[in-house]
Amino acid sequence: MASFHPTSSVKHVPWRDNALRQLKLVIPGAAITYYFETFQEFWRVVLGEVGSWGKTFAYGALGHGMTTLALFLYVLLLPWITGVEPNYRNWRESSILSSVIPVLTGSIVIGWLLGVVTLGQWSHLGYIKSIIGVTSVYALTFGLLGLLPIPRKIKQSLQ
Repeated sequence: MASFHPTSSVKHVPWRDNALRQLKLVIPGAAITYYFETFQEFWRVVLGEVGSWGKTFAYGALGHGMTTLALFLYVLLLPWITGVEPNYRNWRESSILSSVIPVLTGSIVIGWLLGVVTLGQWSHLGYIKSIIGVTSVYALTFGLLGLLPIPRKIKQSLQ
């Protein structure tokens, strides 16, 4: 199985270039999240100020958000955990990535949907602002995660 490849074929993006790319997500995400007060509205629902169904949906969105963070960090730290650098471009060929990435994708989609429904139904934002607000939170989160340095291969990669 060709799930890993030599480091020599990996394109390493300079940190400055990567940071500039990620700031395209972080700055608008932070600005819109702040402007719509997305976190304040969400925590109001989490605290149960609007009823038990809202709190239940909020916990669901929060749980999927935490699962997304954990899986994303796992994928980023995979080189340290396994000692080899996975071929992220051909993730379907990797036994680890082919099982983690679909779960990560599902967690992102379900968490986003639950966040939108939570804020759309049980906050002052309404559905249009909830879609924008939750999307901005996800953009901010993925932008910040993209700023983390990806660890490089520790020992010889598998062929």
